[in-house]
Amino acid sequence: MANLELLDPFAQDYPETLVTQLSFGHACCLRFNRTGSHLAAGLLDGSVVIWDFLTHGPVRTLKGHTRPINSVSWSRCGRYVLSAARDWKLVLWDLQDGSRLHTVRFEAPIWGADMHPSNHLICVAALFEDKPCLVDMSSGEVVKHVLPTVPLRSQEDIEGMTEKQVASDASQQTLVTIWDKSGSYILSGTSKGWINIIAYPSLDIVKSIRIGNTNIKHMRLSPSGRELVLNPADRIIRTIQLPDLATVTVEAEIEIEYKFQDVINRLQWNAAAFSQSGDYVLAASHKRTEIYIWERASGTPLVKILEGTREELVDMDWHPVQPLVVAAGLEQGVIYVWAIPQAENWSALAPDFVELEENVEYEEREDEFDIVDDEELNKRKAVNEDEDVDITTIDQRELDQEGFRIPVILEKDEELIQVEHVQSPVQPRTVKPSTKEVNGGLKRKR
Repeated sequence: MANLELLDPFAQDYPETLVTQLSFGHACCLRFNRTGSHLAAGLLDGSVVIWDFLTHGPVRTLKGHTRPINSVSWSRCGRYVLSAARDWKLVLWDLQDGSRLHTVRFEAPIWGADMHPSNHLICVAALFEDKPCLVDMSSGEVVKHVLPTVPLRSQEDIEGMTEKQVASDASQQTLVTIWDKSGSYILSGTSKGWINIIAYPSLDIVKSIRIGNTNIKHMRLSPSGRELVLNPADRIIRTIQLPDLATVTVEAEIEIEYKFQDVINRLQWNAAAFSQSGDYVLAASHKRTEIYIWERASGTPLVKILEGTREELVDMDWHPVQPLVVAAGLEQGVIYVWAIPQAENWSALAPDFVELEENVEYEEREDEFDIVDDEELNKRKAVNEDEDVDITTIDQRELDQEGFRIPVILEKDEELIQVEHVQSPVQPRTVKPSTKEVNGGLKRKR
């Protein structure tokens, strides 16, 4: 993580050029931790690679899946990583030693999973052609709670519905599930363009929002948690200003804030996200090699198109502190990094440093080479002597600010680590919902 005191607060706050590439396997999905010090990348072969973003080197390789990774998410402290793959498994990793704390198996491939903001033992998952689940591992036993999918309508809407509309509601599938900032609500997107706000732990829908008629493929919250960006299949990126969810009622109106699209080419989008401040919305175009960045304050202006790659981009993330964007390529799986090129400014590090445009003749001081007796030399040393530097004690303030630090594991230590997690003979319990739902046969469209 960069030294925040050296960053210019008045500098440009969105990236400009492609500065570097990271290559270690074929990356499918990316996500920064809360501080931006590490990047988790899910690979095509089922591995998860943890990158140190200060040195741009891999520090962990987690192997526990057999199919491509669809999503990765971090705990708030940065110690635990949750990975979801097409091999029907969720794996909760402990980066202290790279071990698997829990492995949860489902009856269908997993679209994606999201970890609870404050409890790494609770997560939500959206399944392919199956009902979404909340997974609770806090008791030591894996318990699955089925989440509702049928949208909540007002009494007036229910009375005016036809049988076809009732059957359409019942045939919906949940394609994406995420937690809100507080962890008290679950936001889920369906195959018919509905967003369901589900209260936790009651798991009841408190509000449903209709934003279109097509699949909602992705949803991401802004760092503040007050804005939501949606990526439906109708080629229009939408943002929503979320109200206080504790006060939301069925009759409350929640409107679309802004819409972003390519009016000329009518591009489809692979992924969408917010900037670190929430002032910008970015999206990766389908079958193209660019990332589009819009300014959210005004709603429409396209401020930048990030170029420089030779392949389509499937997933991306914005650094939580710096104006920096990473994206994963589709064909080669290379991780591309866009940022603002930094010019060397030594005077910012040493106030007395002077940059010279050409050589100048050095003028020595009058007493620079005078012979100094031992007594005067000792006085000068006593005045200019630096304090002892403690390089072993960890500053607790830094730990509170940055959270968990991934320890270095040497090759001889890796052989002593038992990576495989011993599964409990007890089968996971599934808690069914009270309302009946019909599982439809719709498939998610890219």
